[in-house]
Amino acid sequence: MYFTDRGIEELQSRRGDEQVTFAWLAEQLSTFVDLNPDFEIPVERLATWLARLDDDED
Repeated sequence: MYFTDRGIEELQSRRGDEQVTFAWLAEQLSTFVDLNPDFEIPVERLATWLARLDDDED
């Protein structure tokens, strides 16, 4: 198990029954980056990955 899996598991256990919009998620990610600018690149990579999940792979 990766260390980050603990955070993912906590997220799932605490908020796993909630439904959110991608607009809400984008706002939370922006707020997180504003508060933690060192994480801008990983958050941007995650957001881009999520945005492109349905793209056809060439």
